[in-house]
Amino acid sequence: MAVRIKRAYEPSERTDGYRVLIDRIWPRGVSKEEARLDEWARELAPSTELRRWFDHEPAKFDEFRRRYRAELSAHEEKLRELRRRARGGTLTLVYAARDTEHNDAVVLAELLRRSAR
Repeated sequence: MAVRIKRAYEPSERTDGYRVLIDRIWPRGVSKEEARLDEWARELAPSTELRRWFDHEPAKFDEFRRRYRAELSAHEEKLRELRRRARGGTLTLVYAARDTEHNDAVVLAELLRRSAR
């Protein structure tokens, strides 16, 4: 299963495969043409409350991961669809956060990869 993550501000590449934006808010300063997305899955973004609580503070990441995974459990059908896409080719989760290690795409990619085993 090929699940990648990539910032919305990085150029798209053919090797990205199916590109899905997983943020609730469109990335500032990125046009739709530049983004080259196949889908915008807003429903997979963390809730506004969770996003505000986390505030991209690395010290809160473990708790953010736990809470976000709980939120994602309500979207099992969409997660199954993404797993199918990843089994058929590369799936790239696109996000806007500056922190490349502590964000929702990291958590979602982990979840998709683990559930494929």
